[in-house]
Amino acid sequence: MSDSTKNIVEFTLIYNQHKTRLYNYARKMLGDKMMCEDIIQNVFVKFFENMHNIRNSKRVDVWLFTATRNAIYSFYRTKSSHVDQFGVLDSDEIEVDSSVKIEEEFEVKELNEMIMNELDKISVEQRDVFLLKEYGGLSYKEISDVMKIDEDLVKSRLYKTRQKLINKLSKIVLNERQL
Repeated sequence: MSDSTKNIVEFTLIYNQHKTRLYNYARKMLGDKMMCEDIIQNVFVKFFENMHNIRNSKRVDVWLFTATRNAIYSFYRTKSSHVDQFGVLDSDEIEVDSSVKIEEEFEVKELNEMIMNELDKISVEQRDVFLLKEYGGLSYKEISDVMKIDEDLVKSRLYKTRQKLINKLSKIVLNERQL
């Protein structure tokens, strides 16, 4: 097998392994499906061009998430938008097993919308940690590498964000049940 064929095979394997997690993370950060697809495509093109320059091949996921996060922030800077204007208004990208009943699918979609509404109200740092963990599927260590912060700070921010979400969502659910 030639070197170029090996490169293509290696890239394809990495692409297939990480594309969904990267897309889910970028989609939640951007709220714009087309811009998300453009950014993810550009990140993978940049990755393909640089894949043999990455020092630690076992940390490809950190490289990909860092590049995606940087591209998202760069997009907001060039658009003269403020970073905490991640207006995620639609949540129609929830992947639900086809065997799930329609009512359950609706409840999942409604819950996702409530979570995203509450995430818009918290600090960017806490929102980033939550999205990288829950939608990116990264470990604490990987998040600390992507955000260049201490792993304990990642755990603390994630804990605080989850607590805020639990408190807010439980109040919303209780209010709806009382109606």
